[in-house]
Amino acid sequence: MSKIVTLGEIMLRLSPQGCRRFVQVDSFDVIWGGGEANVAVSCANYGHHAVFVSKLPEHEIGQAAVNALRRYGVDTAHIARGGKRVGIYYCETGASMRPSKVIYDRAGSAIAEADPEDFDFDEIMKDADWFHWSGITPAISDKAAEITRLACEAAKRHGVTVSVDLNFRKKLWTPEKAQSIMKPLMQYVDVCIGNEEDAELCLGFKPDADVEAGNTDADGYKGIFKAMMAEFGFRYVVSTLRESFSATHNGWKAMLYDGKDFYQSKRYDIDPIIDRVGGGDSFSGGLIHGLLTMDTPDEALEFAVAASALKHTINGDFNLVTEAEVKALAKGNANGRVQR
Repeated sequence: MSKIVTLGEIMLRLSPQGCRRFVQVDSFDVIWGGGEANVAVSCANYGHHAVFVSKLPEHEIGQAAVNALRRYGVDTAHIARGGKRVGIYYCETGASMRPSKVIYDRAGSAIAEADPEDFDFDEIMKDADWFHWSGITPAISDKAAEITRLACEAAKRHGVTVSVDLNFRKKLWTPEKAQSIMKPLMQYVDVCIGNEEDAELCLGFKPDADVEAGNTDADGYKGIFKAMMAEFGFRYVVSTLRESFSATHNGWKAMLYDGKDFYQSKRYDIDPIIDRVGGGDSFSGGLIHGLLTMDTPDEALEFAVAASALKHTINGDFNLVTEAEVKALAKGNANGRVQR
């Protein structure tokens, strides 16, 4: 069992049931989630000591967020308490040609206003094997960006492997602001995860592939992977490759470069999608587990893609699958027969 630390914001997600629109419902389902929290849950489900670091108010809604993580075995001991509010986002699930829609209400959340003094990162990173963060966290606020930097520095002091999911969010910051913050943070990163849009908007790299037209041929990504590794010295560069035919039908595969070889996973045709929120986070969680426990990078990649394919079939942000279920799919068992 490895100790895996993640840093970020867990939010209250309010969603209409099924594929209903915001304007036609009188109630919302309560769902908890957020990039790095989702990764922590995945890692806990695979048997790791998963530690989630954040800040949440002391009131009952803050405690409900803590309880949601504890339910799946995530270590919440390093969640600072204080601040006034839990970030909220509203998520309307799309269908067919109607896309899903997210509305944020997260300004002034506890983690956005947290101070470095709220966290003892040397204590947190002690005996850790892996530290994961995403581009969402430094986008929340300048304070959160500074906390991310301090966490990365502590991870390096303790010899911890660091991964990032670039995760550009245009509703949180501009490409110019993102690059001014993200590029300096790359010096701490060993494993860089992101799709083609993330790499362009966060780091300024554009692949030679027309993804909007459904062209996700791996050859279009090889040049950008090599350039990213040359500039930042990553150990691995990894990208998910999503073909979006509709809100409920996607093609899904991924690619990994280790500085020597390129690995491309098998492709999954996901139809119908139940909930794609958290799909990238489930990939990151699967990749971390794979790189920590499996013999080769291609095995880790296949595990990660299978894990994220399964996530698309599960409502909510968290990927509630076991290692055995993921391995079964990665080995080719995709018939969906009832398990008796």
